[in-house]
Amino acid sequence: MSHQSSEVDAFVSRTKSWQGEIQALRSILLDCRLGEALKWGKPCFMFEGKNVAIIQPFKEHCSLMFFKGALIQDVYGLLRTQGENTQSAMRLEFTGKDQIKTAVVKAYVEQAIAVEQAGLEVDFKAKNELELPEELVRILNEDSKLAKAFQALTPGRRRGYVLHFTGAKQSKTRIARIERSIPKILAGVGINDR
Repeated sequence: MSHQSSEVDAFVSRTKSWQGEIQALRSILLDCRLGEALKWGKPCFMFEGKNVAIIQPFKEHCSLMFFKGALIQDVYGLLRTQGENTQSAMRLEFTGKDQIKTAVVKAYVEQAIAVEQAGLEVDFKAKNELELPEELVRILNEDSKLAKAFQALTPGRRRGYVLHFTGAKQSKTRIARIERSIPKILAGVGINDR
């Protein structure tokens, strides 16, 4: 069993919901010799410093999310997507401690570790091939400084902006969202960065 983090201990002790599920999952992950730390405010488990999985307590369920879940074979048919725009992460969802079967969870964790050992990476081609909304294309064509700043953003940040802009149904709303985002784009930060 790996060393327990005092930060994760504190997280578990103050968690109101899913405490039994979190403790059960944590025990399995530590038994797989993964390191643990509190990242993004949640218990995160690493193999040789690389993020493998994170426990996520939600209102409806407690999940064990695998960062490179798309590279794991879903032999039990239990992996769920994080959302329609997610390309890599996949998760196991639990609504009760009795659903956590040690052998099943370990099988997924061992695959996730093997993915890291092999140095496999998720192919994010679709992320780099963004279809920009016409309003953004027009504004970028009119403002070379903004265009340069937008291209300097990381692919994930560009994608975040495009998803935010294209989430609007009306052109005037897309334009308003773009205009409100210009200062952040020029500052080199993402849509959700503070």
